[in-house]
Amino acid sequence: MSGHPEADIYHRQGIGQRAGLGTRPALVIVDFQAGFADPEHFGGGNIAPAIAETVHLLAFARARHWPVAHTRVVYADDGADAGVFTRKAPTLLKLTEHSPLSQIVPELTPVKGEYVVRKQGASGFFGTALASWLTQRRADTVIVAGCTTSGCVRATVVDSMQHNFRTAVATDCVGDRALAPHAANLFDMGQKYADLMTRAEIEAAYRNG
Repeated sequence: MSGHPEADIYHRQGIGQRAGLGTRPALVIVDFQAGFADPEHFGGGNIAPAIAETVHLLAFARARHWPVAHTRVVYADDGADAGVFTRKAPTLLKLTEHSPLSQIVPELTPVKGEYVVRKQGASGFFGTALASWLTQRRADTVIVAGCTTSGCVRATVVDSMQHNFRTAVATDCVGDRALAPHAANLFDMGQKYADLMTRAEIEAAYRNG
């Protein structure tokens, strides 16, 4: 993102440094649910290719026994746990526990030992045990994939940084229903909250680990 037309002001202000990767990574996959893979519901844009890239990143993480967490937006059947978020996006209430739309896409189905985080807000950390789960597994770095880049990915990335995890966004493993918000939010996250790396760059960094 160094070629972004607004990058110079950040550079002059000393913003946009790299946090770097630690030695104990974990992978957090945000909301790759059936409803977000479907343009007729919550999907579109570049979400489908991001899922395809994440299949490879997940396989890489599993082969190295990284902690892996998947987040799902899930609401009670009667909406009893709904908040202001669903006033902005009421169709999210369709994402109940057993709705086909709320299930993690088949190609990323969690396996034994992977943590499935149910959430009602944007961040995978807010109101969940994700931070303590990562800490208990001694993770020092969170690699983030998922959707949407401008929404739940961004919120999760900000909270990951605020929990003092080194945080990297796998840029080709995140997607949004619209490409302009995707690009703008990647740029902003890269300046303030996370390191931006492609899947290949992340894998290269940890290939011998």
